[in-house]
Amino acid sequence: MKVWVLMALMCAAVGLGAHDSGGIGGLSAPNYSDALAKSILFFEGQRSGRLPANQRVTWRGNSAVYDGQAEGVNLTGGYYDAGDNVKFGFPMAFSVSLLSWSALEFRDEVSAAGQLLYLRSAIQWGAYFLLRAHTSPTTLYTQVGDGNADHQCWERPEDMDTPRTLYKITASSPGSEAAGEAAAALAAAYLVFKDDPDKTLATQLLASSRSLFDFANNYRGSFQSSCPFYCSYSGYQASIMCTDELQWAAAWLYRATRDRKYFDYLQNNQGGSSNTFSWDNKYPGAQMLATREYLLAGRSELQSYKRGLDSFVCAVMPNSGNTQIRTTPGGLLFASDTVNLQYTTTAALLLSIYSKTLRSSGTSAVQCSGARFTPDQIGSFATSQVDYILGKNPLGMSYMVGYSSKYPLRIHHRGSSVPSIYALPRKVTCNEGYSSWFPTSSPNPNVLVGAIVGGPDGNDQFYDNRGDSTHTEPTTYINAAFVGACAAALRRSVGDIASVTI
Repeated sequence: MKVWVLMALMCAAVGLGAHDSGGIGGLSAPNYSDALAKSILFFEGQRSGRLPANQRVTWRGNSAVYDGQAEGVNLTGGYYDAGDNVKFGFPMAFSVSLLSWSALEFRDEVSAAGQLLYLRSAIQWGAYFLLRAHTSPTTLYTQVGDGNADHQCWERPEDMDTPRTLYKITASSPGSEAAGEAAAALAAAYLVFKDDPDKTLATQLLASSRSLFDFANNYRGSFQSSCPFYCSYSGYQASIMCTDELQWAAAWLYRATRDRKYFDYLQNNQGGSSNTFSWDNKYPGAQMLATREYLLAGRSELQSYKRGLDSFVCAVMPNSGNTQIRTTPGGLLFASDTVNLQYTTTAALLLSIYSKTLRSSGTSAVQCSGARFTPDQIGSFATSQVDYILGKNPLGMSYMVGYSSKYPLRIHHRGSSVPSIYALPRKVTCNEGYSSWFPTSSPNPNVLVGAIVGGPDGNDQFYDNRGDSTHTEPTTYINAAFVGACAAALRRSVGDIASVTI
């Protein structure tokens, strides 16, 4: 990185120059460094298990410290998925994949903002759980906690007394999607840690990733038949012997190892498309990784992946002639009225990475039927989605908790909405939580800084109602995608500063 760019990044990181406030609406530019730091901090509020001495979200305490004990395994740690107290391995692995991707693609930006060690810690916390959950070559624990019982209860994690039921996939009850996603997550995490002086973690990550890929590929079957929550609705396409998660895992493992085995899988199992990128559908992510190989490494056999990725771009870019995902009047990508920001943040991440890759390869544009988009236009649109989330929207509302002066106060989150065990040091029962803390109109007593909620409706309206989980509940995979998209926005802002300075 050129010195002047690094200096500009450091200025942005400490809040100097043009980006010195957490902007609302058009009043000032967003403070991307602040937003980046808070988006990573959120993961400390979602931690399960025994918390470390350097825990920064201090209203949280130890929880679920005996997970896995019923079957003689250690399943402590990891993340609570959203506003509940269940650990879902499938979306957790996706979150680890996205955090790792962000660390790889935008390492300089994250480092200049002073957040690289925190991001690495967030990745480790999830990756260690996945390693523990993979207890044998053909066993992967995919969920800890009874989702139905948990959803009938409103308790702090520290008070949780609902069953910690264990769910797993095995050779006789496989789940290629869940095993494939875990393989992808650990391969991506391996790339983050592979150059560390102590190779212990990296060695474990890569070995487990390889094993999980073989499990997913050799014992083919859909996770949907054996999962109670977060099933893979996009499905396992047995007819073409392919699943999006296996493509995604093969792409990550090829990047990590250059092993021809994974390249052959990508070459022999091309196909699949989606206009959204999510915990349930990885086709666009796999296409991005394969397109990187095509454009930057000359792997012409993977050209069809670029065509699929270009179709994704045309589906989400406004006025492309092929647009399939609409934008709200205020400019927000709107794929669903249920936790929509998960699709917005993943699209922003993917577009940011593609913009960077197109520039690096010297590719001039993506051609759609009604428009031609340059790398800068693609990256600019991605940044506009980050800006909307941070407050540049019709309501002037930041959808990140704790960022700027106007943000959701009554998020759908058990730990945030019940006073901390340090403020109320007695057990809050399931029924008391629902009767006393869930229905109140008072703001949550604990601010879950950095949490990005499900977001506004299709008309840019938002009602700060704890009971409206589709709009006010945060999730790990929203934040995980936002980390990279925000880092890319920081990079673009530095470019603007640099061009003016020179």
